[in-house]
Amino acid sequence: MAIPDTEKSSQVPETINLKDDSPYNQRLRRKVDRRLLPILTLLFLLSFLDRTNIGNAKIDGLTTDLGVSPSGYNIALALFFVGYVLFEIPSNLILKRFDPQVWLPSLTLVWGIVSIAQGFVTNQAGLFGIRFLLGMTEAGLFPGVIYVFSVYYLRRERSLRVAVFFGGAALAGAFGGIFAYTISLMNGIGGRKGWQWIFILEGILTVAVSLVAYFVVPTWSYKAKFLTEEERCHLIEKLQADSDAGTDQSFQWSSVRSAFEDHLVWAYSFLFHGFSFVQYSFSFFLPTIIADLGFETWQAQLLTVPPNAVAAFSVWGTVWVSSRVNMRAPFIIVAGVVAIIGYIILITSATSEEQYLGVHLVAAGVYTGNSLLLSWPGENVSGQTKRAVAVAMQIMIGDIGAIAGSLVYRPSLSAHIYRKPNLIAIGYVLFAILMAAYLWVMMARENKRRDAILANAKEDDLLETEEERLRLGDRSIYYRYQL
Repeated sequence: MAIPDTEKSSQVPETINLKDDSPYNQRLRRKVDRRLLPILTLLFLLSFLDRTNIGNAKIDGLTTDLGVSPSGYNIALALFFVGYVLFEIPSNLILKRFDPQVWLPSLTLVWGIVSIAQGFVTNQAGLFGIRFLLGMTEAGLFPGVIYVFSVYYLRRERSLRVAVFFGGAALAGAFGGIFAYTISLMNGIGGRKGWQWIFILEGILTVAVSLVAYFVVPTWSYKAKFLTEEERCHLIEKLQADSDAGTDQSFQWSSVRSAFEDHLVWAYSFLFHGFSFVQYSFSFFLPTIIADLGFETWQAQLLTVPPNAVAAFSVWGTVWVSSRVNMRAPFIIVAGVVAIIGYIILITSATSEEQYLGVHLVAAGVYTGNSLLLSWPGENVSGQTKRAVAVAMQIMIGDIGAIAGSLVYRPSLSAHIYRKPNLIAIGYVLFAILMAAYLWVMMARENKRRDAILANAKEDDLLETEEERLRLGDRSIYYRYQL
């Protein structure tokens, strides 16, 4: 629908300028933020809380009461990611075919029910099965939300929103410690242990929020009812000028193949693989690591709060600066270096105070690096189906690293604050730093090559039609990668 001239002259910019930050564009962006960020961040906070609260339950007696062997706990952690990895790409393809307004709340409802069921398991086999189901049901949320962001925000706008969203993971760790301590005081109520109530009550919270989410989670941008028709038209025009995000593209198997053939898509995936190892091994074992520093169980629950709070502020501050300068790679590399310094302090320090400082640095570096890298494919992969697959690939291959992290931190290696696993973690972070540098160099080189081609072309040369530009996506001569 065409926008009336009177409306254009008073509000809507007459031409699409991607750098335009007029009052109208600011109001439109804030309107989208208010609808997307609170509910999607809350869903991810609950997702992260429901997957990592097993770490709090462990030091509150889960393994002892269920008769879980030392290696059995690691297997239970790994099985979550097996289910997660297997169902990520199928879930994102379902999302592309259907509607996020229904699919994302439905996922939340189902995993909330599974999370409650964790409080009713009675043996090790039951724990294995329920953790696999939890991974399977949670698999679609994260890649789905990243994909939804890509059809509402310009590429330069996404990293800050992903950071706000991902900050929910750090907040989940902070709130998780407080919740776990408070809920564990219910030990014996209703004939159930404190660790059982952790799963049951936090799962009930997830189910309650999922029911509200059906009325709040938005649909696709091209049919968003919370925007006026004029706002929707303008948003879609901006998205089309920036990439393909504003178009309603049909599913194509050729785009799936294109994602698997792109070396940059694999590099994004390996980058997250390195950071995911440390992200989840750190999250799952943080309460145990702090308890091993010599603190009581209740103290360890509460002492998980400060490192996660520091991580949240580090994420938001760093990504704000990154978005201002429109760069990702150098900040990811610096975050990796900070994490490595934290691990070195953990390994080499002799006092619990110094080691606790190292925990804070690891948290800040790991969470910050992840928050930056997870928005990168959404900014740089064009073609809606290709982008959906690329985002899911990144999470899927990344979470294979999480499986490894879950298995490496074994109780038999807890001496000297998991010295060997922490050395392995340093190796994974170094690998991630190399991947970030590879992406930085390769994309900068390709941008320069395309600039040179256009600079040498004649003014009236049409190197690609609009149809060809959309078909080629990020391989178009006019497309520029965000570094």
